[in-house]
Amino acid sequence: MSTENSQNASGGIGLSGLVFLVFLVLKLLHKIDWSWIWVTAPLWIPVVLFFAIVSIIVLFSAIAGYWSRR
Repeated sequence: MSTENSQNASGGIGLSGLVFLVFLVLKLLHKIDWSWIWVTAPLWIPVVLFFAIVSIIVLFSAIAGYWSRR
């Protein structure tokens, strides 16, 4: 197998996944007494932030388009 034809695939867990796993292990070992919503927060907070930022950009674009047509 030639090293020229091989490609590196990024299959890392990422920071959010790592933080979630740490929180999960701590919760299952009863080291933290958090609600499950906060244990899973590293998984859903980045998604919520992404959609909030996209929504704000779309809103400002719509407002700018409205004002430019007046």
